[in-house]
Amino acid sequence: MEKRLSWSSYALVGSLLFGLFFGAGNLIFPVHMGQEAGSSVGIATLGFLITAIGLPFLGVVAIGLSRSTGLFDLASRVHTGYGYLLTILLYLTIGPFFAIPRTCTVSYEIGFAPFIPEGYQGIGLLVFTLLFFLSALFFALRPSQILNWVGKILNPLFLLFLSFLVVASFIRPMGSVSAAAVQASYATSPFFKGFLEGYNTMDALASLAFGIIIVQALKDLGVKSPKGIALGTIKSGAVSVLLMGLIYACLAYLGATSLSQFPLSANGGIALAQVARYFFGSWGSVLLALIVTFACLKTAIGLITACSETFRGLFPKRLSYKAFVILFTLVSALIANVGLTKIISLSIPVLMFLYPLAISLIILGLLSPLFHNRQIVFALTTAFTFLESFGDLFNALPAAFKGNGIIAVILSGYQRYVPFFNLGMGWVVPMATGLAIGWVLALTTKQKA
Repeated sequence: MEKRLSWSSYALVGSLLFGLFFGAGNLIFPVHMGQEAGSSVGIATLGFLITAIGLPFLGVVAIGLSRSTGLFDLASRVHTGYGYLLTILLYLTIGPFFAIPRTCTVSYEIGFAPFIPEGYQGIGLLVFTLLFFLSALFFALRPSQILNWVGKILNPLFLLFLSFLVVASFIRPMGSVSAAAVQASYATSPFFKGFLEGYNTMDALASLAFGIIIVQALKDLGVKSPKGIALGTIKSGAVSVLLMGLIYACLAYLGATSLSQFPLSANGGIALAQVARYFFGSWGSVLLALIVTFACLKTAIGLITACSETFRGLFPKRLSYKAFVILFTLVSALIANVGLTKIISLSIPVLMFLYPLAISLIILGLLSPLFHNRQIVFALTTAFTFLESFGDLFNALPAAFKGNGIIAVILSGYQRYVPFFNLGMGWVVPMATGLAIGWVLALTTKQKA
């Protein structure tokens, strides 16, 4: 008989999901967006929330509704080769190449670098990296306990420390949102700019990875049926979405009001450090160090666990789960020492390529019961989206590369013929076209036995 979970159980799984999602970029990007959007922070935040919490929620739900065992299973409905390609690319992006190293560098640069003399920053980052990833390794090697450690311990501690900063910003506002200047990038289309800014959190990509952890957590609590798991992911996801949306809005507000006291910062990490010192003096730096470290450590644990579980499933005869955990931890530690700015700049073109593919897969997963998982629908929708994704990748390259003759010609073609391309939404029409054609063909042709 199917076990019926209490709301406290769903809240615990929702806390786990929130804890896995809310890491490095989730703290710094909404604050910086608030500073740049200024008085337009409301409409910019609305766009940000769609990609930063709406898509991740749908991604988790898609894994549950499609009755897939994870990203590889869902992506393989396009083709097995595509399943391997997308799974490997996505997990390496949200794993050891970009997202996991970023959790460490953000923790260090925001929380600890201010306490270390300029001449010792290199050795400081090295020592912190060692301690950070040894801690993450300890927890990741014990995946059966991740619900308790993240959901019951690390996440509540993070929320407690963050609440001090958020509450202070409302009790004693730094300034008025209506008086905050709007930067040029947000002057014309603040909604779409905020929408694209949500890409940087990587959470829509992570949702396809974390879905397997949530499904396993529900199974460990006694939920076994596909229907129960689907409902469980929706209820747990709702808890996470509400919590994340509230915190994002508060952080964006904090960024916008900070302009009355500080100039526009280079990134949200600098702004957070300034705000923490404004409210709490030297203790503010200690508070921020605790907030950032707990936020990033819990996300690093979740990402290492998800990546290792997935690669063990993809290549069962290669390495054990433990060996993958150690490998990904070591690679992440090495890349972390490249530095935060370099990691972010390198990740943007990759994110712009992967996000349309992830969005199309999420939508296909949600709609799959309606077209009975027909491969033609998955294949055509993905093919049309795949072609447009290259345009987004080229468009996100540094100016020196975009000036190349061949790339410039290709980009001009995308700009001329793909609707909404210059808004960063060029994937919408190709994806909808592929979905429509595939669905019509599915309705008019018989499925092969």
